[in-house]
Amino acid sequence: QVQLVESGGGTLQPGGSLRLSCSASGFTLDYYAIGWFRQAPGKEREGVSCIGYSDGSTYYSESVKGRFTASRDNARNTVYLEMNSLKPEDTAVYSCAANTLRSSCPGAPVIYEYDYWGQGTQVTVSS
Repeated sequence: QVQLVESGGGTLQPGGSLRLSCSASGFTLDYYAIGWFRQAPGKEREGVSCIGYSDGSTYYSESVKGRFTASRDNARNTVYLEMNSLKPEDTAVYSCAANTLRSSCPGAPVIYEYDYWGQGTQVTVSS
């Protein structure tokens, strides 16, 4: 069974850091671009990051650029999103997804291009 599972979410104060993990089972993440998306209450889902496989390309939205870093450990079949200097506006459910048609990230991840999705993990930033 193909499955993506996110972990690492939590509640923390502004300025803190978290590392989200996205682990795959039933298939390998090799060769695929992996996107990170988030959805805050009452807002549309947005793509915040993407990491490619073939060329190591990455993308970050303006709202997270310089604070978030995506990486991948192909041996562990896992992708990570390191989040630093977190702000209350980063509060959302974060999901990872795999794009089986693309191995690089030329730009912002487009939701309908991603085939496999995790269930999401909640990140709450509040003082």
